[in-house]
Amino acid sequence: MNHRGRVTAISVLVIGSFTLAVAASTFIKNLQPYKDPSGTLETYSTQGSLDLTNPFFQSLGTNGRSCASCHAPSDAWSVSATHVQQRFQATQGLDPIFRPIDGANCPSADVSTLDARTAAYSLLLNKGLIRISLPVPAGAEFTVDVTNDPYNCPETTASNLALHRRPLPSTSLRFLPAIMWDGREPDLTTQARNAISVHSEPTQQQPPTDAQLQQIVSFESSLFTAQAKDNLAGSLSTKSVDGGPTVLSQQTFFDGINPDGINVFTIYSQWDGLAGSPKADQQGSIARGELLFNTRAMRISGVAGLNDVRGVDPINGTCGTCHNAPNVGGSSSFAMMNIGTAAPRFDLPVYLLHCSDGTQRSTSDPGLAMVTGKCADIGKFKVPSMRGLPARAPYFHDGSAATLRQVIDFYDQRFSMLLTEQEKADLIAFMNSL
Repeated sequence: MNHRGRVTAISVLVIGSFTLAVAASTFIKNLQPYKDPSGTLETYSTQGSLDLTNPFFQSLGTNGRSCASCHAPSDAWSVSATHVQQRFQATQGLDPIFRPIDGANCPSADVSTLDARTAAYSLLLNKGLIRISLPVPAGAEFTVDVTNDPYNCPETTASNLALHRRPLPSTSLRFLPAIMWDGREPDLTTQARNAISVHSEPTQQQPPTDAQLQQIVSFESSLFTAQAKDNLAGSLSTKSVDGGPTVLSQQTFFDGINPDGINVFTIYSQWDGLAGSPKADQQGSIARGELLFNTRAMRISGVAGLNDVRGVDPINGTCGTCHNAPNVGGSSSFAMMNIGTAAPRFDLPVYLLHCSDGTQRSTSDPGLAMVTGKCADIGKFKVPSMRGLPARAPYFHDGSAATLRQVIDFYDQRFSMLLTEQEKADLIAFMNSL
């Protein structure tokens, strides 16, 4: 295949939905719109048009994958389960994202037939999960028993755990105090090198070069992604409101900004009180949702990494207590918390951790504990960015929430928020506008 043909194939891949392709071009235009369930998503790059000859889009290994295989611009630089399913159907499960090394529930799974691939890649198809294997840290405060592996995978052991996690967005990285769900990578260059070495299966003789890694990090660091239009509210970047990715790229940020989570989002207040037409009703709902996010009181209790760190339980807080990065919604500092999303799941391996203090913990993913070896860190994960949410369902580290309604229901129940149906609808409208 010649160079132009390779680039065209890559362009089809990164769109994700297979309904749009960048015809024989080496660029995607800046602010290229992508349809998603609630409207239109856009990415603004400080470098201008997105260069498809960047190593980010190149296969740097032996299995045909690039970074874009799991970080597609149409999916807010992650992958949506819907688009993964479309890619499976279009290629009979042979698209590069479907590789046994980490796309299958088990690396040794049978993928020789279409039926076999459908079963082997069920977690990737249904929840957009990628399998990673991490060893128990040397000197850990715990030992591990595998109490249930629904896939009977020989590679899943008590010393090398199988952890199934969603790909995090490779965009808006300027607002990123912690890299990876468990914060294990010290910088973006190391993250890129390790990701390629695991997911692309390069030969030992041809690892990614320093120059390629620098190009990848420079490209990723130029990207800012956000919802640009809402199906009902219209443009999210007007004279009165500051949505969209261009304004996001100008957002002030530094480590530890807004530690108290006060007025985290200040995008849509000018739409407060609007009503009277479908467009105005939706704009008013978005504004109410933003206000609820900023001010709706909840009693936050039992969150390791928050209540114990502050020495207060419960904390009278809001959504912004944890999601405090201004107009981004991630954490503004390196914060890892256990809100309960690592509870045992029927479709994931379950591990029983025996801690040196005599306690035991059952979990589907030890989270930060697989980095630090500390029992206190079991089940802790980073607080992810909230921008581009509608394009990258499902949610949480394990894809356990298929919709934003399920996300809101989880928090409503976990922290006894007692949200009304209207309040839930307003929060969904707001989160869909990010």
